[in-house]
Amino acid sequence: MAVEEQKLTVRAVERAMDILLCFTEKRELGLSEISAKVGLHKSTVHRLLASLEGKGFIVRDSHTDKYRLGIRIWELAASLDQTDNPAVLFLPEMERLRDAIGETVSLYIRDGIERIRIQAVQSRQAIRRVAEVGARLPLYVGASSKVLLAFADEDVRDRVLNDPSWPDSVERQAYLAQLEDIRKLGYATSIEERELGAAAVAAPIFNRSGQLAAALSISGPSNRFTLQKMQEIAPKVIESAQVMGKLLR
Repeated sequence: MAVEEQKLTVRAVERAMDILLCFTEKRELGLSEISAKVGLHKSTVHRLLASLEGKGFIVRDSHTDKYRLGIRIWELAASLDQTDNPAVLFLPEMERLRDAIGETVSLYIRDGIERIRIQAVQSRQAIRRVAEVGARLPLYVGASSKVLLAFADEDVRDRVLNDPSWPDSVERQAYLAQLEDIRKLGYATSIEERELGAAAVAAPIFNRSGQLAAALSISGPSNRFTLQKMQEIAPKVIESAQVMGKLLR
């Protein structure tokens, strides 16, 4: 294969992966939406979608003319080594914590300057905070974000603080002082920082080498999940995070 042909093949693969990654934000997408997200012409996206559909990675709904992930994605996910998958490994302890506290429990990992919710156990209460698995959120607001930043390397913190998307309403030096307090306390809290009416407390999960692996969060409506309440349950969240850390290799 000529060098130019190899470049075209690699580019097509990269574009196909970009299309698949669009579905981390939304379960169903139309052709125009995908085209806008990946910055490619509709005809190019349509051809790539047809190839992905042919291999079972994408499914098109003939009634809505929208696309969603296909069964092949789930087959690949099922092939993951479950002993190394935190979303599976930590689920029993997350359920135990949910039952003990009565609120929604979430698990986050950092990806660049964003956090991703990779697992969630919903509260059984009638009025509750529903956490969607797969959601990508900024790293500058929320209890889990502050935990992931507080215990991250300095270069990661610098990238986030100097990112153009940093909100003017958040003063950087005050935020850094808050991260220092979080490192001393071992947990973070947030009240309506990202979402009106929601509050959360989070703790870091470290692997056996002492490296930050994830953030464990428990959240609920701010009218019953007060700062005092979160301070009371923080030791339980820290304890669960430590249990999870011991499960990691």
